[in-house]
Amino acid sequence: MKILFVFYVPSGGVETLNRERAAALRPAGIACEFLYYSKRRNLLNHEDTNVYITNQDYEIQQILKNGRYDAIIITSDYSGMERFRRLGFKGKIILEIQGLGPKSTARAELKKAIPYVNQYCNGLLYPKTSHIGALFNEFFPSKPAFAFNNCFNHNAFSYKPLPQKNKPIIAWIGRLEDNKNWREFLKIGSGLLKRNLNIELYMFEDPSLSTEKERKDFNNMKQALNLDRHLVLLQDVPHSQMQHYFSRIGDSGGFLCSTSKVEGAPYSLLEAMSCRCPILTTDSDGVRSSIIHNHTGMYYSIGNIDEAVRQADLLMNNVQLRKQIIDNALIHLKTQFSHEQYRKHFCSMLQTLGVS
Repeated sequence: MKILFVFYVPSGGVETLNRERAAALRPAGIACEFLYYSKRRNLLNHEDTNVYITNQDYEIQQILKNGRYDAIIITSDYSGMERFRRLGFKGKIILEIQGLGPKSTARAELKKAIPYVNQYCNGLLYPKTSHIGALFNEFFPSKPAFAFNNCFNHNAFSYKPLPQKNKPIIAWIGRLEDNKNWREFLKIGSGLLKRNLNIELYMFEDPSLSTEKERKDFNNMKQALNLDRHLVLLQDVPHSQMQHYFSRIGDSGGFLCSTSKVEGAPYSLLEAMSCRCPILTTDSDGVRSSIIHNHTGMYYSIGNIDEAVRQADLLMNNVQLRKQIIDNALIHLKTQFSHEQYRKHFCSMLQTLGVS
């Protein structure tokens, strides 16, 4: 069986998901191939599978003809379903939603998707994100919808013992955009530095996915908060190196801080958990499948910088709680996000939709 997965760009969580599920589905005899409409950077993290980069109809039509796919899974691009039907694809099409940004944006986009879903879509897929599930029920009540956790191979991406830093590292991962809420991270970092000047702030980002205005606002705010000598901006870090960074962050006594307003199912949290790096996050919906407060991570109320600083201080300095969270997070990851579980759910979905 062959499946084609379609997304806009090979970057961020969707690229990680695609790489993970290719490995997860291979033992079931499912070959995964990937089509991205454009590539904004040279770095590609895919291995051992066919990856196509094009947004040209005639090239996509040739890919479909040669690939003879049993199903196509399109992430986010609901209008693309019409395009693939027009280009001659007769198999099953599944629309997958991994995020779509703020709840208001998700509602507006999925409302616009109604005619495309009704006419061209065979099924809907999402990673147990409650607001997406509610919108699916509201807008597409007659379409089969499938919700299961994304997968993660904790053996391939795991803790690496490295020389320890003598300064706690507080890390953030994302794009310089409003929904990722980078401004709040800078404020939290500033608050923590008032308590401990030895703290270092690491920000991992993809510069190809930010606007010029957002970049300017970031630099201005960084300077206004006097963070220049405390903040390290890390751009386009290869995925294989991130396990070393997460391990070093955890061992330093620091943590990963997620400030997002709304998330689908962020892979950065699973990766940190696998590398024994604890997490402080907003309750941004999609994180609930991985973060349980004071058990596998910690929450703070979005916008409440004082609370975030207090929770961060507790996470860094309460040794017993920190160890419990790190240990529990690893157990939760192994039991709830395994390749085996994903393969089982995915194959059941295909069977329900009549793909064989």
